[in-house]
Amino acid sequence: MADVNQGSVLPGETSPPALDGLNATDSNGTDAVNATVAKFVATPEGTALAYGSLVFMALLPIFFGALRSVSCGKSKNSSDMPETITGRDAARFPIIASCTLFGLYLFFKVSIITCFCPESFPAQYQLLFTQGSGETKEEMVNYEFDTKDMICLVISTVVGVWYILKKHWIANNLFGLAFALNGVELLHLNNISTGCILLGGLFVYDVFWVFGTNVMVTVAKSFEAPIKLVFPQDLLEKGLGASQFAMLGLGDIVIPGIFIALLLRFDVSLKKNTRTYFHTSFLAYIFGLGLTIWVMHTFKHAQPALLYLVPACIGFPLVVALLKGELTEMFSQRVSPRIAPTETNIFLVRRGAGRMPYGQRDMV
Repeated sequence: MADVNQGSVLPGETSPPALDGLNATDSNGTDAVNATVAKFVATPEGTALAYGSLVFMALLPIFFGALRSVSCGKSKNSSDMPETITGRDAARFPIIASCTLFGLYLFFKVSIITCFCPESFPAQYQLLFTQGSGETKEEMVNYEFDTKDMICLVISTVVGVWYILKKHWIANNLFGLAFALNGVELLHLNNISTGCILLGGLFVYDVFWVFGTNVMVTVAKSFEAPIKLVFPQDLLEKGLGASQFAMLGLGDIVIPGIFIALLLRFDVSLKKNTRTYFHTSFLAYIFGLGLTIWVMHTFKHAQPALLYLVPACIGFPLVVALLKGELTEMFSQRVSPRIAPTETNIFLVRRGAGRMPYGQRDMV
């Protein structure tokens, strides 16, 4: 989850090795410039463009994912139902993540898309496989989809083939943004306390694996998969063929993102027609990510982004709640994605052969 640079340069260390080499001399008094010619030193313009683009890309899935999380419980497809994270899940998550991360580290040392489409695609399709006949007939596969889903499938396939063949950073980012958007939308925290437990545990996780070991940086630089957003620092010099990347892990987007989405749903549950906590946490995320980049650039070392994001995303909304006198209500209220039954929902229950949308199951 650390902010690091990819390529021949270590995280945040775009200048010290090069400067050391340029200032050093060999035994004959000759400048040791040849030894550092291959080192890349990002220009201020390239650095600003890279980090500005990463911040912008990080904000997109958080903003739209949070908005979609409010209404995703209304979906008729069971695959689109949100997955609720409980306090027990939140407590176990850092331990599971640590085991997975260390396993990937040992592996390296020892050895689809969501798109926004118009709603004007009326064509409906159904993929149905059954087994047996008569009274013994049972459904094996029953999936309903429409033209919009087919368009998304075609686009996803094209991008997937492009990524497999070329490993291009644009294809990587398309997948990364799609994963982050769906993560923020479909992973729901059930209350503020659970969110604090999850972010607090991953705060310790991120700090330990970045500052205490080289595990996080090694995995981030070695794992060739769309688990991070990248943007080239040498884009201005080399165009789309650039190879020196700044990167941001998807965990630094999704983990704070699901907490920000929770605060948006809390705003909605207050029924005050304001989005105070969402706006506060969203601005806090921008502040925390900007602070991460500034510290990394100043100290020339990889930084655990959650070290700065967690205090900002939790602290700012708590201060606002304290000032508004809503702190007790914030921690006592359970924020769930349940929806009230409507005529449309009842119609879906009748069509779905007994399958009920999320929310109605708990009310019937």
